[in-house]
Amino acid sequence: MTQPRGASVGDYRAPLFVAWQLTNACSGRCPHCCEDSGPRRAWPDELSRPAALAVAEGIAAAGVPYVAFGGGEPTSAPHFWELCEVLSRGGTNLKLETDGRRLDADAVERLKGWNAACVQVSLDGATAEAHERLRPRGSFAEGLAALRRLAAAGLGPEWVFAPTRLNLHEAGAAFDLAAASGARTFVSGPLMRLGRAAADWGRLAPSDEEWRRCAEALAERAARPGAPRLSLYPWDIVAEVRARRASPQAMILIVPNGQVKLLNALPFAPADLRRQSLGEAWTAARSAWKSPEVSDFIGRLLADPSLLRHANECWPLREAP
Repeated sequence: MTQPRGASVGDYRAPLFVAWQLTNACSGRCPHCCEDSGPRRAWPDELSRPAALAVAEGIAAAGVPYVAFGGGEPTSAPHFWELCEVLSRGGTNLKLETDGRRLDADAVERLKGWNAACVQVSLDGATAEAHERLRPRGSFAEGLAALRRLAAAGLGPEWVFAPTRLNLHEAGAAFDLAAASGARTFVSGPLMRLGRAAADWGRLAPSDEEWRRCAEALAERAARPGAPRLSLYPWDIVAEVRARRASPQAMILIVPNGQVKLLNALPFAPADLRRQSLGEAWTAARSAWKSPEVSDFIGRLLADPSLLRHANECWPLREAP
């Protein structure tokens, strides 16, 4: 039986999805961060404005349908809004993951003008106490105000809740507040064992049973008439790596200095957009998934999840794809 077109990354001339970490700088230094972001944590070699704009133009020219900005805090990059303009003008849909603190009325109006496909605001509790315990230097009030502003503008924002032992007790109340505030979707899932979260895993990570009970309680709330849609990521990071090895997504991850990675859990960076075109980077990424070096590392990681400590590193392949 012939494999259907679209079943493999090899079917596409360009990625369908680009995740772009614009900067490692962030106003907070969250203990559950998947990276190691924070104040004065920008990488010394992050893409300059001209280099970042060239990358955005290449993405748009390649017809990539979807770009998701993350970080760090992407809106803190001084050229963030220019990149959105270039991509939107080129027909690329925009997704933004943010703490919401820079989304004032003017910013929301810009996003509305570009018909942003998805704006996610990270709110890790139903109270300022819970949220700001996990997001030092963050502001629950400003994040919630931004979400409500986005809802009023018709952008259908998503409330993102990262479950830890420090805030799991507020998950249900957070869902209720998301509903009352106009969120389109409530997003959560198992805590990701990456970055700073991996370093403090024993203190932060709920047990499988604690997460299961939380997910069931959220599903009960989501079944109520008029409730926001509930989106629970189905895998922890180890399960995701296993699934992606079997069936890689048609996507790439761009880290702040322009290197291209396969997945946020894997340290391999087979391409660099400071020196290569998007097309060349996509070819290198597709080849890297077939590399024995990558396959061997994934096998070792599945047996020993402590290897996730290398996730935020950038390793060249010993044999270039």
